[in-house]
Amino acid sequence: MVLAKSILILEDDLRTLSAILSKLSVLEDEQPFSFTLTILTDYTQVENYINNNSHAKFDIILLDRDCKLGGSFHVLDIERFGVDKIIAISSVPEFNKQLRKRGVTKVVEKDYANLKTFVEEVVGTIEEMIRKMPLAE
Repeated sequence: MVLAKSILILEDDLRTLSAILSKLSVLEDEQPFSFTLTILTDYTQVENYINNNSHAKFDIILLDRDCKLGGSFHVLDIERFGVDKIIAISSVPEFNKQLRKRGVTKVVEKDYANLKTFVEEVVGTIEEMIRKMPLAE
């Protein structure tokens, strides 16, 4: 039996996504879980495929705010999935503050000028979360 953890990534910037995926592939090799990823790049996908899908379940959610359609990934039903599973990753402090008001405690502010450090912190936070997860459910 393969041990897997599901990660939902709500991010529309391809450069950011590729950097996160590259670092996640290294993390996956260093711990007992495989990762199953769902990546959505616009808010309508969140509404149609996640919020309206009672079977959607995730262990970790990376949550940006803005998408290229001009909408907000904050339409995610955060309360349903649990604030403890969410890492806020907006580059706009006010947007991360909005999530804190909704109960999110893990925030890694995106810095396009120093994407490498940002990604290391995001994946480090994911690693901390994984360490606290049971090996079997």
